[in-house]
Amino acid sequence: MTKKLALYFVRHGQTYLNKNLRMQGWADTPLTPEGAEIVRQSGRGLSDTEFVAAYSSDLHRTISTAKILLHENKHGFGLQLEPRSEFRETFFGSFEGEKGDVAWGEIARFNGYDSQEDFFSKVDVRTMMNDTKKADPTGDAEDFMTFWTRVEKGFLHVINRHRDTGGNILIVAHGNTIRNIVHELEPSITESFVLDNASVTVLTYENGLFKVERLNDISHFRAE
Repeated sequence: MTKKLALYFVRHGQTYLNKNLRMQGWADTPLTPEGAEIVRQSGRGLSDTEFVAAYSSDLHRTISTAKILLHENKHGFGLQLEPRSEFRETFFGSFEGEKGDVAWGEIARFNGYDSQEDFFSKVDVRTMMNDTKKADPTGDAEDFMTFWTRVEKGFLHVINRHRDTGGNILIVAHGNTIRNIVHELEPSITESFVLDNASVTVLTYENGLFKVERLNDISHFRAE
């Protein structure tokens, strides 16, 4: 029998591309000062949570976020962060860095939708990624299976390493990455959602079963 794992997924803090409403997958910019402060607030709210391991994607914005969270944590001293490329955000190919409304409008029209709003209202996360791949003139954007194959590899690495000992695991990743993990492992959550910067989503694993216990939670943020 495996021991209970609690996977604390935290979305990175606001970056300059976030602030300017630009597409950000593998493209990487630093946290804004405001973004770093929100991460500190999230870290203060998690300061009593004892993590047995800490992971992030290998992009600068998640590594920076994870280091702030561990600095604010009462049990974080000496805990080694392990960045892993499997936890990266979706790669948007030639749309990287483009204004979000421009890119999504182009993707929507290419796939036969009237507008960005029409597109978002009718597609699920899998279709959204596959349609982005279709619309990318370079063909570099990731489709769902390419994305999920790499994310699943990293996720299984964490589960297999820690399921016999249990405990709380910190994983700092990206909005689309966390959202897809939730949708794939908790089928009861069917609605689309957008994750706030520095928000916490807790997914527990026990006896082979996954359960979402917190989703896009910012109620723990502490300003002081």
